[in-house]
Amino acid sequence: MITPTVHREVERKLRVPGDFLVPDLVSEGIVASITEQLSFDMAAVYHDTPGLSLFRWRATLRRREGGSDAGWHLKLPVAGAPSTSRDEIRVPLLSGAVGSVPAALVDIVSPLIRGERLLPQVTVRTNRTPRVLHDRHGAPLLELVDDKVVVVDSSDRVITAFREIEVELLDHDHPQAEALLERVVARLISGGAHVESSSKAASALGAAATAPPDVPSIAWPAEGSGASDTLRAALSTHVRQLIFADVAVRRDLPDSVHQMRVAARRIRSMLKSFSPLLDEAWAASLADELAWLARELGAIRDTEVLLTRLDRHADRLGGDDAVLARAVIDPRLGQRLASSRSGALGALRSDRHEWLLDDLVAAATAPPVSDKASMTGADALPSLIDRAWRSLEASVTSLTLYGPSEEWHRARIKAKRARYAVEAVAPTFGKAAGRFAGALADLTEALGEHQDAVVAQEMIRELSSGPEIDPRTVFALGRLHAYEAEREFEARRAVFIGWSAVIRRAKRSGLVRRARR
Repeated sequence: MITPTVHREVERKLRVPGDFLVPDLVSEGIVASITEQLSFDMAAVYHDTPGLSLFRWRATLRRREGGSDAGWHLKLPVAGAPSTSRDEIRVPLLSGAVGSVPAALVDIVSPLIRGERLLPQVTVRTNRTPRVLHDRHGAPLLELVDDKVVVVDSSDRVITAFREIEVELLDHDHPQAEALLERVVARLISGGAHVESSSKAASALGAAATAPPDVPSIAWPAEGSGASDTLRAALSTHVRQLIFADVAVRRDLPDSVHQMRVAARRIRSMLKSFSPLLDEAWAASLADELAWLARELGAIRDTEVLLTRLDRHADRLGGDDAVLARAVIDPRLGQRLASSRSGALGALRSDRHEWLLDDLVAAATAPPVSDKASMTGADALPSLIDRAWRSLEASVTSLTLYGPSEEWHRARIKAKRARYAVEAVAPTFGKAAGRFAGALADLTEALGEHQDAVVAQEMIRELSSGPEIDPRTVFALGRLHAYEAEREFEARRAVFIGWSAVIRRAKRSGLVRRARR
Protein backbone atom coordinates (compact mmCIF):
# COMPACT_ATOMS: atom_id res chain seq x y z
CA MET A 1 0.00 0.00 0.00
CA ILE A 2 1.36 3.43 -0.98
CA THR A 3 2.19 5.74 1.93
CA PRO A 4 0.38 9.07 1.51
CA THR A 5 1.95 12.46 2.17
CA VAL A 6 0.14 15.12 4.18
CA HIS A 7 -0.13 18.87 3.63
CA ARG A 8 -1.82 21.12 6.20
CA GLU A 9 -4.00 23.56 4.26
CA VAL A 10 -5.15 26.89 5.70
CA GLU A 11 -7.10 28.85 3.10
CA ARG A 12 -10.09 31.07 2.44
CA LYS A 13 -12.38 30.65 -0.56
CA LEU A 14 -14.22 33.62 -2.05
CA ARG A 15 -16.68 33.83 -4.92
CA VAL A 16 -16.36 36.83 -7.20
CA PRO A 17 -18.23 38.17 -10.25
CA GLY A 18 -16.80 37.42 -13.66
CA ASP A 19 -15.61 41.03 -14.08
CA PHE A 20 -14.05 41.26 -10.61
CA LEU A 21 -10.75 43.19 -10.49
CA VAL A 22 -8.20 41.92 -7.98
CA PRO A 23 -7.09 45.03 -6.05
CA ASP A 24 -3.50 46.25 -6.23
CA LEU A 25 -2.39 44.92 -2.86
CA VAL A 26 1.12 46.38 -3.27
CA SER A 27 0.13 49.99 -3.93
CA GLU A 28 -2.37 49.77 -1.07
CA GLY A 29 0.46 48.73 1.25
CA ILE A 30 -1.03 45.37 2.21
CA VAL A 31 1.88 43.29 0.83
CA ALA A 32 5.40 44.26 -0.18
CA SER A 33 5.52 42.48 -3.53
CA ILE A 34 3.64 40.03 -5.73
CA THR A 35 5.01 37.45 -8.14
CA GLU A 36 2.51 36.70 -10.91
CA GLN A 37 2.80 33.26 -12.46
CA LEU A 38 1.59 31.72 -15.71
CA SER A 39 -1.95 30.42 -15.92
CA PHE A 40 -2.53 26.68 -16.32
CA ASP A 41 -5.44 24.25 -16.62
CA MET A 42 -6.51 21.49 -14.23
CA ALA A 43 -9.21 18.82 -14.30
CA ALA A 44 -10.31 17.19 -11.04
CA VAL A 45 -12.71 14.25 -10.85
CA TYR A 46 -14.41 14.18 -7.46
CA HIS A 47 -15.30 10.78 -6.02
CA ASP A 48 -17.90 10.01 -3.38
CA THR A 49 -20.58 7.50 -2.45
CA PRO A 50 -23.98 7.64 -4.17
CA GLY A 51 -25.30 9.38 -1.05
CA LEU A 52 -22.35 11.84 -0.98
CA SER A 53 -21.17 10.63 2.43
CA LEU A 54 -17.76 12.30 2.17
CA PHE A 55 -19.11 15.71 1.23
CA ARG A 56 -21.60 15.52 4.09
CA TRP A 57 -18.76 14.75 6.53
CA ARG A 58 -16.91 17.82 5.11
CA ALA A 59 -14.35 15.61 3.36
CA THR A 60 -13.46 15.66 -0.33
CA LEU A 61 -11.69 13.13 -2.54
CA ARG A 62 -10.48 14.00 -6.02
CA ARG A 63 -8.15 12.84 -8.76
CA ARG A 64 -6.60 15.95 -10.29
CA GLU A 65 -4.56 16.31 -13.44
CA GLY A 66 -2.57 19.46 -14.20
CA GLY A 67 -0.57 21.75 -11.96
CA SER A 68 2.44 21.04 -9.77
CA ASP A 69 0.54 18.84 -7.30
CA ALA A 70 -1.35 16.55 -9.67
CA GLY A 71 -2.49 13.38 -7.95
CA TRP A 72 -5.13 11.95 -5.68
CA HIS A 73 -6.08 14.37 -2.89
CA LEU A 74 -8.15 13.56 0.18
CA LYS A 75 -9.09 16.60 2.28
CA LEU A 76 -10.20 16.08 5.87
CA PRO A 77 -11.21 18.47 8.67
CA VAL A 78 -8.58 19.05 11.37
CA ALA A 79 -9.75 18.20 14.88
CA GLY A 80 -9.88 21.26 17.11
CA ALA A 81 -8.96 23.65 14.29
CA PRO A 82 -11.09 26.25 12.47
CA SER A 83 -13.15 25.03 9.54
CA THR A 84 -10.71 26.81 7.21
CA SER A 85 -7.94 24.35 8.17
CA ARG A 86 -7.83 20.95 6.53
CA ASP A 87 -5.32 18.18 6.03
CA GLU A 88 -4.72 17.33 2.39
CA ILE A 89 -3.53 13.74 2.04
CA ARG A 90 -1.87 13.03 -1.29
CA VAL A 91 -0.91 9.95 -3.26
CA PRO A 92 0.54 9.88 -6.80
CA LEU A 93 -1.74 10.28 -9.81
CA LEU A 94 -0.83 6.86 -11.20
CA SER A 95 -1.91 5.12 -7.98
CA GLY A 96 -5.33 4.70 -9.56
CA ALA A 97 -7.30 5.62 -12.66
CA VAL A 98 -10.56 7.54 -12.49
CA GLY A 99 -13.03 5.35 -10.59
CA SER A 100 -10.28 3.28 -8.94
CA VAL A 101 -9.54 5.03 -5.66
CA PRO A 102 -6.15 4.05 -4.17
CA ALA A 103 -6.47 1.53 -1.33
CA ALA A 104 -4.58 3.78 1.11
CA LEU A 105 -7.24 6.49 0.76
CA VAL A 106 -10.16 4.06 0.86
CA ASP A 107 -8.82 2.72 4.14
CA ILE A 108 -8.64 6.18 5.69
CA VAL A 109 -12.22 7.10 4.79
CA SER A 110 -13.69 3.67 5.59
CA PRO A 111 -15.33 4.87 8.83
CA LEU A 112 -17.08 7.64 6.88
CA ILE A 113 -18.41 5.47 4.03
CA ARG A 114 -18.84 2.09 5.81
CA GLY A 115 -18.56 -0.23 2.83
CA GLU A 116 -20.17 1.98 0.19
CA ARG A 117 -18.49 2.32 -3.21
CA LEU A 118 -16.63 5.47 -4.16
CA LEU A 119 -17.65 6.59 -7.64
CA PRO A 120 -16.93 9.61 -9.86
CA GLN A 121 -19.53 12.32 -9.20
CA VAL A 122 -18.49 15.49 -11.03
CA THR A 123 -15.49 16.90 -12.88
CA VAL A 124 -14.19 20.36 -12.05
CA ARG A 125 -12.21 22.07 -14.83
CA THR A 126 -10.21 25.05 -13.68
CA ASN A 127 -8.12 27.69 -15.38
CA ARG A 128 -5.87 28.94 -12.59
CA THR A 129 -3.80 32.12 -12.39
CA PRO A 130 -1.58 32.08 -9.29
CA ARG A 131 0.08 34.99 -7.49
CA VAL A 132 2.58 34.67 -4.65
CA LEU A 133 2.43 37.43 -2.02
CA HIS A 134 5.70 38.38 -0.27
CA ASP A 135 6.68 40.36 2.81
CA ARG A 136 9.30 43.15 2.68
CA HIS A 137 12.11 40.60 3.04
CA GLY A 138 10.92 38.72 -0.03
CA ALA A 139 9.58 35.76 1.96
CA PRO A 140 6.54 34.10 0.31
CA LEU A 141 3.70 34.22 2.85
CA LEU A 142 0.51 33.68 0.85
CA GLU A 143 -0.67 32.33 -2.46
CA LEU A 144 -3.65 33.98 -4.15
CA VAL A 145 -5.13 31.98 -7.01
CA ASP A 146 -7.74 33.28 -9.42
CA ASP A 147 -9.81 30.37 -10.74
CA LYS A 148 -12.23 30.27 -13.64
CA VAL A 149 -14.26 27.12 -12.97
CA VAL A 150 -16.56 24.90 -15.03
CA VAL A 151 -18.24 21.89 -13.37
CA VAL A 152 -19.54 19.07 -15.60
CA ASP A 153 -21.36 15.82 -14.88
CA SER A 154 -20.52 12.31 -16.12
CA SER A 155 -22.11 13.14 -19.50
CA ASP A 156 -19.89 16.21 -19.86
CA ARG A 157 -22.94 18.43 -19.40
CA VAL A 158 -22.15 21.76 -17.74
CA ILE A 159 -23.73 21.98 -14.29
CA THR A 160 -22.37 25.38 -13.35
CA ALA A 161 -19.59 27.87 -14.05
CA PHE A 162 -18.18 30.53 -11.76
CA ARG A 163 -15.08 32.43 -10.73
CA GLU A 164 -13.41 31.83 -7.38
CA ILE A 165 -10.41 33.24 -5.54
CA GLU A 166 -8.51 31.22 -2.97
CA VAL A 167 -6.00 32.72 -0.54
CA GLU A 168 -3.78 30.11 1.10
CA LEU A 169 -1.15 30.30 3.80
CA LEU A 170 2.31 29.32 2.52
CA ASP A 171 4.40 29.95 5.63
CA HIS A 172 2.64 28.46 8.66
CA ASP A 173 5.41 29.54 11.03
CA HIS A 174 5.68 33.21 10.08
CA PRO A 175 4.26 35.34 12.93
CA GLN A 176 2.47 37.77 10.59
CA ALA A 177 1.25 35.33 7.93
CA GLU A 178 -2.22 34.59 9.34
CA ALA A 179 -2.90 38.25 10.09
CA LEU A 180 -1.87 39.11 6.53
CA LEU A 181 -4.20 36.43 5.18
CA GLU A 182 -7.11 38.01 7.06
CA ARG A 183 -6.19 41.49 5.75
CA VAL A 184 -6.08 40.26 2.16
CA VAL A 185 -9.42 38.47 2.54
CA ALA A 186 -11.00 41.56 4.12
CA ARG A 187 -9.78 43.69 1.22
CA LEU A 188 -11.20 41.27 -1.34
CA ILE A 189 -14.55 41.25 0.47
CA SER A 190 -14.64 45.04 0.53
CA GLY A 191 -14.11 44.93 -3.23
CA GLY A 192 -17.14 42.71 -3.82
CA ALA A 193 -16.03 39.14 -3.07
CA HIS A 194 -18.04 36.97 -0.68
CA VAL A 195 -16.94 34.04 1.45
CA GLU A 196 -17.67 30.54 0.11
CA SER A 197 -17.25 27.68 2.58
CA SER A 198 -18.11 24.80 0.22
CA SER A 199 -15.67 23.21 -2.18
CA LYS A 200 -16.07 23.81 -5.91
CA ALA A 201 -17.64 20.40 -6.41
CA ALA A 202 -19.89 20.55 -3.34
CA SER A 203 -21.35 23.87 -4.41
CA ALA A 204 -22.20 22.37 -7.80
CA LEU A 205 -23.88 19.31 -6.26
CA GLY A 206 -26.18 21.51 -4.21
CA ALA A 207 -28.10 20.67 -1.06
CA ALA A 208 -27.32 16.94 -1.17
CA ALA A 209 -23.61 17.67 -0.65
CA THR A 210 -24.17 20.06 2.25
CA ALA A 211 -26.79 17.97 4.07
CA PRO A 212 -25.94 16.69 7.58
CA PRO A 213 -23.65 13.64 7.82
CA ASP A 214 -24.85 10.18 8.81
CA VAL A 215 -24.34 11.17 12.45
CA PRO A 216 -25.35 14.82 12.79
CA SER A 217 -24.26 17.05 15.65
CA ILE A 218 -27.30 17.41 17.92
CA ALA A 219 -27.85 20.36 20.24
CA TRP A 220 -28.07 19.48 23.92
CA PRO A 221 -31.67 19.61 25.17
CA ALA A 222 -32.93 21.60 28.14
CA GLU A 223 -33.63 19.96 31.50
CA GLY A 224 -37.36 19.81 30.81
CA SER A 225 -36.88 17.88 27.56
CA GLY A 226 -37.40 14.15 27.24
CA ALA A 227 -34.75 11.80 28.59
CA SER A 228 -34.51 10.25 25.13
CA ASP A 229 -33.41 13.63 23.73
CA THR A 230 -30.47 13.74 26.14
CA LEU A 231 -29.59 10.16 25.23
CA ARG A 232 -29.56 10.95 21.51
CA ALA A 233 -27.45 14.07 21.99
CA ALA A 234 -24.89 12.19 24.09
CA LEU A 235 -24.79 9.17 21.79
CA SER A 236 -24.42 11.40 18.72
CA THR A 237 -21.55 13.30 20.33
CA HIS A 238 -19.59 10.19 21.27
CA VAL A 239 -20.28 8.24 18.07
CA ARG A 240 -19.01 11.22 16.06
CA GLN A 241 -15.89 11.29 18.24
CA LEU A 242 -15.33 7.58 17.69
CA ILE A 243 -15.71 7.86 13.91
CA PHE A 244 -13.29 10.79 13.67
CA ALA A 245 -10.84 8.98 15.96
CA ASP A 246 -11.13 5.87 13.77
CA VAL A 247 -10.03 7.93 10.76
CA ALA A 248 -7.16 9.35 12.84
CA VAL A 249 -6.00 5.88 13.96
CA ARG A 250 -5.75 4.77 10.34
CA ARG A 251 -3.59 7.85 9.72
CA ASP A 252 -1.45 6.98 12.77
CA LEU A 253 -2.03 10.41 14.34
CA PRO A 254 -0.81 11.06 17.91
CA ASP A 255 -3.24 10.14 20.71
CA SER A 256 -5.78 8.79 18.21
CA VAL A 257 -5.95 5.29 19.70
CA HIS A 258 -6.59 6.81 23.11
CA GLN A 259 -9.36 9.04 21.75
CA MET A 260 -11.05 6.14 19.99
CA ARG A 261 -10.84 3.90 23.03
CA VAL A 262 -12.25 6.62 25.29
CA ALA A 263 -15.15 7.20 22.89
CA ALA A 264 -15.92 3.47 22.87
CA ARG A 265 -15.80 3.37 26.66
CA ARG A 266 -18.06 6.40 26.99
CA ILE A 267 -20.71 4.87 24.74
CA ARG A 268 -20.47 1.53 26.52
CA SER A 269 -20.73 3.24 29.89
CA MET A 270 -23.83 5.13 28.74
CA LEU A 271 -25.46 1.90 27.61
CA LYS A 272 -24.91 0.44 31.06
CA SER A 273 -25.70 3.50 33.17
CA PHE A 274 -28.85 4.37 31.24
CA SER A 275 -29.95 0.80 30.48
CA PRO A 276 -33.46 1.28 32.01
CA LEU A 277 -34.13 3.84 29.26
CA LEU A 278 -33.04 1.50 26.46
CA ASP A 279 -34.04 -1.81 24.96
CA GLU A 280 -32.17 -4.19 27.25
CA ALA A 281 -31.09 -6.83 24.73
CA TRP A 282 -30.03 -4.23 22.16
CA ALA A 283 -27.97 -2.26 24.68
CA ALA A 284 -26.26 -5.39 26.01
CA SER A 285 -25.34 -6.59 22.51
CA LEU A 286 -23.91 -3.22 21.48
CA ALA A 287 -22.01 -2.93 24.76
CA ASP A 288 -20.42 -6.34 24.12
CA GLU A 289 -19.22 -5.23 20.68
CA LEU A 290 -17.80 -2.02 22.12
CA ALA A 291 -15.98 -4.09 24.74
CA TRP A 292 -14.45 -6.12 21.89
CA LEU A 293 -13.29 -2.92 20.19
CA ALA A 294 -11.79 -1.58 23.42
CA ARG A 295 -9.86 -4.85 23.88
CA GLU A 296 -8.53 -4.74 20.32
CA LEU A 297 -7.31 -1.18 20.86
CA GLY A 298 -6.14 -1.88 24.39
CA ALA A 299 -2.84 -3.55 23.58
CA ILE A 300 -1.55 -0.66 21.47
CA ARG A 301 -2.80 2.06 23.82
CA ASP A 302 -1.54 0.34 26.97
CA THR A 303 1.86 -0.23 25.36
CA GLU A 304 2.04 3.41 24.21
CA VAL A 305 1.32 4.64 27.74
CA LEU A 306 3.71 2.17 29.33
CA LEU A 307 6.59 2.93 26.97
CA THR A 308 6.24 6.69 27.41
CA ARG A 309 5.94 6.37 31.18
CA LEU A 310 8.86 3.99 31.70
CA ASP A 311 11.14 6.00 29.41
CA ARG A 312 10.28 9.22 31.26
CA HIS A 313 10.80 7.68 34.67
CA ALA A 314 13.93 5.79 33.62
CA ASP A 315 15.48 9.11 32.59
CA ARG A 316 15.00 10.28 36.17
CA LEU A 317 17.46 7.61 37.32
CA GLY A 318 20.29 9.45 35.59
CA GLY A 319 23.70 8.19 34.51
CA ASP A 320 24.31 4.59 33.55
CA ASP A 321 21.15 3.35 35.26
CA ALA A 322 18.98 5.37 32.88
CA VAL A 323 20.89 4.01 29.88
CA LEU A 324 20.75 0.41 31.11
CA ALA A 325 17.05 0.55 31.93
CA ARG A 326 16.09 2.05 28.58
CA ALA A 327 18.27 -0.45 26.73
CA VAL A 328 15.85 -3.12 27.95
CA ILE A 329 12.60 -1.13 27.90
CA ASP A 330 12.79 0.41 24.43
CA PRO A 331 13.41 -2.65 22.22
CA ARG A 332 10.98 -4.90 24.13
CA LEU A 333 8.11 -2.45 24.25
CA GLY A 334 8.90 -1.03 20.81
CA GLN A 335 8.46 -4.50 19.32
CA ARG A 336 5.25 -5.00 21.26
CA LEU A 337 3.96 -1.62 20.05
CA ALA A 338 4.53 -2.50 16.39
CA SER A 339 2.82 -5.87 16.83
CA SER A 340 -0.14 -4.41 18.69
CA ARG A 341 -0.64 -1.69 16.07
CA SER A 342 -0.80 -4.32 13.35
CA GLY A 343 -3.38 -6.25 15.37
CA ALA A 344 -5.49 -3.16 16.05
CA LEU A 345 -5.54 -2.15 12.38
CA GLY A 346 -6.55 -5.68 11.46
CA ALA A 347 -9.55 -5.37 13.78
CA LEU A 348 -10.52 -1.97 12.34
CA ARG A 349 -10.42 -3.41 8.82
CA SER A 350 -12.64 -6.36 9.70
CA ASP A 351 -16.28 -6.93 8.78
CA ARG A 352 -17.07 -7.06 12.48
CA HIS A 353 -15.89 -3.49 12.96
CA GLU A 354 -17.81 -2.28 9.91
CA TRP A 355 -20.98 -3.85 11.31
CA LEU A 356 -20.28 -2.19 14.65
CA LEU A 357 -20.00 1.21 12.94
CA ASP A 358 -23.34 0.59 11.24
CA ASP A 359 -24.88 -0.22 14.62
CA LEU A 360 -23.35 2.88 16.21
CA VAL A 361 -24.70 5.14 13.47
CA ALA A 362 -28.14 3.64 14.03
CA ALA A 363 -27.75 4.08 17.79
CA ALA A 364 -26.87 7.74 17.39
CA THR A 365 -29.83 8.52 15.17
CA ALA A 366 -32.63 6.27 16.50
CA PRO A 367 -31.71 4.23 19.58
CA PRO A 368 -34.39 1.71 20.61
CA VAL A 369 -35.71 3.12 23.88
CA SER A 370 -38.00 1.87 26.62
CA ASP A 371 -41.19 3.53 27.84
CA LYS A 372 -39.19 5.24 30.60
CA ALA A 373 -37.32 7.29 28.00
CA SER A 374 -40.48 9.29 27.39
CA MET A 375 -40.11 10.81 30.87
CA THR A 376 -38.45 14.20 31.15
CA GLY A 377 -34.72 14.24 31.75
CA ALA A 378 -35.30 15.86 35.13
CA ASP A 379 -37.49 12.93 36.18
CA ALA A 380 -35.63 10.01 34.63
CA LEU A 381 -31.91 10.77 34.70
CA PRO A 382 -30.97 11.72 38.30
CA SER A 383 -31.96 8.30 39.68
CA LEU A 384 -29.70 6.62 37.11
CA ILE A 385 -26.82 8.92 37.99
CA ASP A 386 -27.47 8.19 41.66
CA ARG A 387 -27.21 4.46 40.99
CA ALA A 388 -23.76 4.86 39.41
CA TRP A 389 -22.75 7.23 42.20
CA ARG A 390 -23.76 4.86 45.01
CA SER A 391 -21.76 2.04 43.42
CA LEU A 392 -18.69 4.29 43.23
CA GLU A 393 -19.20 5.64 46.74
CA ALA A 394 -19.37 2.14 48.23
CA SER A 395 -16.20 1.14 46.38
CA VAL A 396 -14.12 4.20 47.34
CA THR A 397 -15.17 4.27 51.00
CA SER A 398 -14.06 0.63 51.36
CA LEU A 399 -10.53 1.33 50.09
CA THR A 400 -7.57 1.20 52.45
CA LEU A 401 -4.10 2.61 51.92
CA TYR A 402 -2.43 -0.81 51.84
CA GLY A 403 -5.33 -2.76 50.33
CA PRO A 404 -5.02 -4.96 47.22
CA SER A 405 -4.46 -3.11 43.95
CA GLU A 406 -7.38 -5.04 42.43
CA GLU A 407 -9.80 -3.18 44.72
CA TRP A 408 -8.34 0.12 43.59
CA HIS A 409 -8.71 -0.93 39.97
CA ARG A 410 -12.38 -1.79 40.51
CA ALA A 411 -12.90 1.65 42.06
CA ARG A 412 -11.34 3.18 38.95
CA ILE A 413 -13.78 1.36 36.67
CA LYS A 414 -16.72 2.57 38.74
CA ALA A 415 -15.33 6.11 38.83
CA LYS A 416 -15.11 6.18 35.04
CA ARG A 417 -18.66 4.90 34.71
CA ALA A 418 -19.98 7.56 37.10
CA ARG A 419 -17.90 10.24 35.40
CA TYR A 420 -19.10 9.38 31.92
CA ALA A 421 -22.72 9.24 33.09
CA VAL A 422 -22.51 12.67 34.72
CA GLU A 423 -20.67 14.15 31.74
CA ALA A 424 -23.42 12.84 29.46
CA VAL A 425 -26.10 14.81 31.30
CA ALA A 426 -24.08 17.82 32.51
CA PRO A 427 -24.93 20.01 29.47
CA THR A 428 -28.61 19.47 30.31
CA PHE A 429 -28.39 19.93 34.10
CA GLY A 430 -26.12 22.95 34.24
CA LYS A 431 -22.97 24.22 35.94
CA ALA A 432 -23.30 22.32 39.22
CA ALA A 433 -23.51 19.05 37.30
CA GLY A 434 -20.51 20.15 35.23
CA ARG A 435 -18.48 20.78 38.39
CA PHE A 436 -19.48 17.35 39.70
CA ALA A 437 -18.25 15.85 36.42
CA GLY A 438 -14.99 17.78 36.82
CA ALA A 439 -14.45 16.40 40.33
CA LEU A 440 -15.09 12.88 39.05
CA ALA A 441 -12.59 13.50 36.24
CA ASP A 442 -9.95 14.45 38.83
CA LEU A 443 -10.73 11.30 40.80
CA THR A 444 -10.50 9.19 37.67
CA GLU A 445 -7.11 10.73 36.83
CA ALA A 446 -5.74 9.88 40.27
CA LEU A 447 -7.04 6.32 40.05
CA GLY A 448 -5.64 6.08 36.53
CA GLU A 449 -2.21 7.15 37.77
CA HIS A 450 -2.46 4.43 40.40
CA GLN A 451 -3.29 1.78 37.81
CA ASP A 452 -0.49 2.94 35.50
CA ALA A 453 2.00 2.63 38.37
CA VAL A 454 0.78 -0.88 39.18
CA VAL A 455 1.04 -2.00 35.54
CA ALA A 456 4.49 -0.40 35.27
CA GLN A 457 5.71 -2.43 38.23
CA GLU A 458 4.38 -5.63 36.65
CA MET A 459 6.21 -4.85 33.40
CA ILE A 460 9.46 -4.03 35.20
CA ARG A 461 9.32 -7.39 36.99
CA GLU A 462 8.75 -9.09 33.63
CA LEU A 463 11.68 -7.23 32.05
CA SER A 464 13.95 -8.12 34.98
CA SER A 465 13.24 -11.84 34.82
CA GLY A 466 14.94 -12.59 31.50
CA PRO A 467 18.07 -14.77 31.68
CA GLU A 468 20.01 -12.31 29.51
CA ILE A 469 19.60 -9.42 31.98
CA ASP A 470 22.89 -8.66 33.76
CA PRO A 471 23.07 -7.68 37.46
CA ARG A 472 23.72 -3.99 36.78
CA THR A 473 20.60 -3.77 34.62
CA VAL A 474 18.58 -5.64 37.25
CA PHE A 475 19.72 -3.05 39.80
CA ALA A 476 18.67 -0.17 37.51
CA LEU A 477 15.30 -1.77 36.92
CA GLY A 478 14.96 -2.31 40.66
CA ARG A 479 15.41 1.42 41.25
CA LEU A 480 12.76 2.09 38.62
CA HIS A 481 10.43 -0.41 40.30
CA ALA A 482 10.87 1.35 43.63
CA TYR A 483 10.02 4.68 42.05
CA GLU A 484 6.82 3.26 40.53
CA ALA A 485 5.87 1.80 43.92
CA GLU A 486 6.22 5.29 45.41
CA ARG A 487 4.00 6.66 42.67
CA GLU A 488 1.38 4.00 43.41
CA PHE A 489 1.03 5.07 47.03
CA GLU A 490 1.20 8.77 46.19
CA ALA A 491 -1.80 8.17 43.93
CA ARG A 492 -3.65 6.38 46.72
CA ARG A 493 -3.08 9.30 49.06
CA ALA A 494 -4.25 11.71 46.35
CA VAL A 495 -7.51 9.76 46.04
CA PHE A 496 -8.16 10.00 49.77
CA ILE A 497 -7.33 13.71 49.82
CA GLY A 498 -9.48 14.48 46.77
CA TRP A 499 -12.50 12.43 47.81
CA SER A 500 -13.92 15.21 49.98
CA ALA A 501 -14.09 17.50 46.93
CA VAL A 502 -15.99 14.81 45.03
CA ILE A 503 -18.46 14.47 47.92
CA ARG A 504 -18.95 18.23 48.02
CA ARG A 505 -19.60 18.49 44.28
CA ALA A 506 -21.93 15.49 44.39
CA LYS A 507 -24.08 17.08 47.10
CA ARG A 508 -24.37 20.34 45.16
CA SER A 509 -25.07 18.74 41.79
CA GLY A 510 -28.69 17.86 42.46
CA LEU A 511 -28.09 14.52 40.75
CA VAL A 512 -27.61 12.24 43.78
CA ARG A 513 -29.83 11.55 46.77
CA ARG A 514 -27.10 11.42 49.33
CA ALA A 515 -23.33 11.60 49.63
CA ARG A 516 -21.54 10.40 52.73
CA ARG A 517 -17.93 10.91 53.68
